[in-house]
Amino acid sequence: MLTIFERMKQLFIIAIYIFSCQKMVKVKHETDIMFYKETEILKELDLAFHEIPSSYFPEGKSQDIKYNFFLDLENGYVKTGGSKIHLYADATRWAIVFEKNGYHNRATCAEIELTYIGNCVDYHIETFPERSYISNQSNIILIEPTEFERIENKEDKGLETFELIAPNTKEVKIRDTVTSFENNYTKYENIGIAIQDYKNPNKLISFENLVRYLQETNPTIISANETDIKEYLPNDLPKLMTIDAFHYVSFYNNTPPSKQETFKLIAKILTTKDVANWKPTQQPNNHWKNWKSGDL
Repeated sequence: MLTIFERMKQLFIIAIYIFSCQKMVKVKHETDIMFYKETEILKELDLAFHEIPSSYFPEGKSQDIKYNFFLDLENGYVKTGGSKIHLYADATRWAIVFEKNGYHNRATCAEIELTYIGNCVDYHIETFPERSYISNQSNIILIEPTEFERIENKEDKGLETFELIAPNTKEVKIRDTVTSFENNYTKYENIGIAIQDYKNPNKLISFENLVRYLQETNPTIISANETDIKEYLPNDLPKLMTIDAFHYVSFYNNTPPSKQETFKLIAKILTTKDVANWKPTQQPNNHWKNWKSGDL
């Protein structure tokens, strides 16, 4: 028969044992969670900058081709319009999505370009009999080639008609939306859009002029929505912020993202989940007026 003191001592020992077991389980659970650091984010950005596939890419087969792209505001085949950076993160997952729109002069279409960098990206894969192409980039067509063909100037064969919009055009179809077309060239010039002079005495609006005018006057209509962006990300991944104005460094400067203020701040935001850390000291310069593009 145990005394009251011995009984209390026994219960105390049992309580200590249970507490210790719970603590061990909690520690094990916490160590199972894979947290990420700023250095990992910057490393992944550098890999994309140097076009080196990330270890997060699907392994694929030996004949498969992998593309790891980075934001490029100076692409010779795309007349850049708008650009922005979307940030997503939780305790274990993070993603950076670069968004750019513009006119593709060789494809005769306007597109949104989405470029994904992160540890939870469902990479875009195109599979063919001989190989698969794995990429961190996807494209959304804004204005189809057939729509540009419909509105292209065909009236005066004696003048330049290539990629110029007919003066009688009233509207243009953008994705599934038909919007009115502004034909007054002075409105374009008033916001800094240069009208082609060569063989264009009537100052017709070019295809690239149209995209940049929409970017300045109605950017939502040529921007990606959350459904577009989340196509290659987990649906439950929280969004932290969208950065519309930021300091961009030219590729030709050859400075990797890990050495740039913009991306150091982004890495800090992703790891802390605190958007108040977006405190750039450099002036934003990602506006299309600051970069030469689409001239090839």
